[in-house]
Amino acid sequence: MSNKPGHQARKRFGQNFLHDPGVIERIVRAINPKADDAMVEIGPGLGAITEEILAVNPRLQVVELDRDLIPVLRTKFFNYPEFRIHEADALTFDFRQLVTDRPLRIIGNLPYNISTPLIFHLLSQAGVVQDMHFMLQKEVVQRMAAVPGDNNYGRLGIMTQYFCQVQPLFEVGPGAFRPAPKVDSAIVRLVPHATLPHPARDLETLQRVVRTAFNARRKTLRKALAGLVTVAQLQQLNINDGLRPENLALADFVAIADMLVENRAGSEPTGGEHDD
Repeated sequence: MSNKPGHQARKRFGQNFLHDPGVIERIVRAINPKADDAMVEIGPGLGAITEEILAVNPRLQVVELDRDLIPVLRTKFFNYPEFRIHEADALTFDFRQLVTDRPLRIIGNLPYNISTPLIFHLLSQAGVVQDMHFMLQKEVVQRMAAVPGDNNYGRLGIMTQYFCQVQPLFEVGPGAFRPAPKVDSAIVRLVPHATLPHPARDLETLQRVVRTAFNARRKTLRKALAGLVTVAQLQQLNINDGLRPENLALADFVAIADMLVENRAGSEPTGGEHDD
């Protein structure tokens, strides 16, 4: 779908409108929407993918921040009475409110300038999600799918893989958009784990360990995590303190976080008249 003269893509919203019919068809084929799916699209733009999904699933809901686009979408899809538009910022939107009798299938061509915080926001609600299909900057998808030892491996990949199976699908060149971005894009499928492969005792502690480690990713673990764990504690977990954070697997970070939780619990006073 082409960009209409009535709406210019806005830089502050990171808008790049998809217009290549072949790419749109390939994306929709990958999503494989069904009529009774609980589908939610983030940032529908001018409705290029929206149009194809609605043809299959007339109860599609969308979350759009740009209020100038909302009348465009209402006009274009006026003949779909069950189509719902939520004028909201996806970064703060509670997707759980959209859940009825089935988990959500979330899709979107995500703005590059907010893609990482938006992914973290969505991961926090992964319990109500069946799957997610996103168009992202190619480098972001590489980071999400990275394994230990990769240059792209870091906080985003670890926390995404904690919650989801990550499946990079295919790349999309700048020419598929108007205006054309200066980077390549890629489609990724995220499928939340039915059972977490490495559940942490406390998620916030795990996030703190991972964030602390990768704030000093070029340092060894003994230095990067100096404020959190000792060399002796790392050795107790059979983790080499001379490694860098990018060499540790998700299970290693969970083990470190769980040790911190155990130590914290062990140091708390027990007994006393105020205990339950």
